[in-house]
Amino acid sequence: MVPRPCNRSYDYVDWSRFLKTVILCGGKGTRIREVRSDVPKPMVDIAGTPILHHLMSFYARQGCSDFVLCLGYKGDVIREFFGNHGSRSDGIQVTLGFDERLDRPTTETAWNVSLVETGLETMTGGRIRRAKSCIGDARFMLTYGDGLSDIDLHALLAHHVRVGKTLTVSGVRPPSRFGELSADGDLVTGFNEKPQASSGLISGGFFVAENGIFDYLGDSDETMFEREPIERMVSDRQVSVFRHDGFWQCMDTYRDWEFLNELASKGDAPWVR
Repeated sequence: MVPRPCNRSYDYVDWSRFLKTVILCGGKGTRIREVRSDVPKPMVDIAGTPILHHLMSFYARQGCSDFVLCLGYKGDVIREFFGNHGSRSDGIQVTLGFDERLDRPTTETAWNVSLVETGLETMTGGRIRRAKSCIGDARFMLTYGDGLSDIDLHALLAHHVRVGKTLTVSGVRPPSRFGELSADGDLVTGFNEKPQASSGLISGGFFVAENGIFDYLGDSDETMFEREPIERMVSDRQVSVFRHDGFWQCMDTYRDWEFLNELASKGDAPWVR
């Protein structure tokens, strides 16, 4: 049976501040270990601050400051960052205000952070399912703890409400792994180190989901959200795409990390508005 999407008619900007933002923080990040192997991937620093903190600040600046962090690999590092030294119980609530617990600014709006242990080997679908008690019954934002963007979250949410599907995925054109040359005969006339792909969208990892998504996740920790659940939702015509043509960059490799650090160190980080 296809779950019926939620079609509430409230104002999307006002509602955004009440949405929870679920961040998947439990992966091992094996391809980025040449940067740091002693912390989980979301805690790898960009210009001296964990990428997770950059990401949460980005959401909070747009009014989304109620977070559910799905922990796994080296989750204690994230717990310690938020002041929960040595604690392993589920569903811990941490309220962060301006400079209240961190040695760096957060935002002027207090953050509410739920830290949820979702297992060391659990796949992404299983992590979302395990966090359901903290997510509740309303729609929610969903993302990964290793990517940054300048996406307009209000526009993303407005699109999701208008289209009325179970899941909205952000569609982005990734930067090329190779430099792009412009040439006139034998003479190079231009070089772009990080050109954006001219065709073909990939998932940018910034989602909005209805509670009906749990009907697709099953009951196994081995469920990968990006495979069977999304494939079934696509088959049921329950997935919409929000096209984002602006900045987007994941941190999968050492080169990605270098690129993000270069932007941040120059004060040219697009994810900081």
